[in-house]
Amino acid sequence: MRELLEKAKELIKDGKAEEAIALLESKRHSETQNQEEMYYQLGNAYRKLGNWQGALNNYQEAIDINPESPANEARKMIMDILNFYNKDMFNQ
Repeated sequence: MRELLEKAKELIKDGKAEEAIALLESKRHSETQNQEEMYYQLGNAYRKLGNWQGALNNYQEAIDINPESPANEARKMIMDILNFYNKDMFNQ
């Protein structure tokens, strides 16, 4: 499982987020270890693609498993970004 997560991190870092998502999704329901990390990496991959809802959903899954997860901070950052964008739209 650790190798899978490291491979996914590398794919995301190399701009291959779609490949990382496919890799993680293929193992998501069969792996019981490191699920928090798997959801966190899925959130990172979706974020890289600009899929905010997919990122938020996966970060929330990680947070549900462990409230101290780094996904908590990542989720807050996305919410700040989305709130900033929405405020700008009202000021045009």
